[in-house]
Amino acid sequence: METRCAWVTKDQIYIDYHDKEWGKPVYDDKTLFEFLILESFQAGLSWLTILKKRENFRNAFDNFDVEKVAKYTENKVEELVKNEGIIRHRGKINAAINNAKLFIEIQEEFGSFSTFMWNYVNHQPIINHPKTIKEVPVTTELSDLIAKDLKKRGFKFFGSTIIYAHMQATGMVNDHTMDCFCCANK
Repeated sequence: METRCAWVTKDQIYIDYHDKEWGKPVYDDKTLFEFLILESFQAGLSWLTILKKRENFRNAFDNFDVEKVAKYTENKVEELVKNEGIIRHRGKINAAINNAKLFIEIQEEFGSFSTFMWNYVNHQPIINHPKTIKEVPVTTELSDLIAKDLKKRGFKFFGSTIIYAHMQATGMVNDHTMDCFCCANK
């Protein structure tokens, strides 16, 4: 049996996420937008809760088509608030629409959201070598900087903790523990 990071439960959806996605570099704007939305909805909840609702989110948010989400109307917000398959938090739903518009602005300014985010790490993942999960931070100076920049641009539900989780999810940071079979130096 392979050893995984200590945060991974026996839930297959968590195992698959850890093994196939977490810490793996993502450069595709569509996937980056998906994680941006999912991470913002995760605030105050467990990531496992979000993963279990991920397909429902994909369906509810037009497969994370940023152009469509940016054009959502109040009628769509009401529809989403009634959707029991997702997190029905009006503030987070409105933030997703707001953030989609700002995501597009960043794409226009930098050519892609990917370029904007990966510029922060010189387009190379930060490979950490934590021995245990206790050594994995929830924020860093870099996540503070990115969160501050996004907040200045008008993003909602994006503090440093959410940004750091986003960086881990999209492989900008690799925090697999040394005993994990996904550790970067194995």
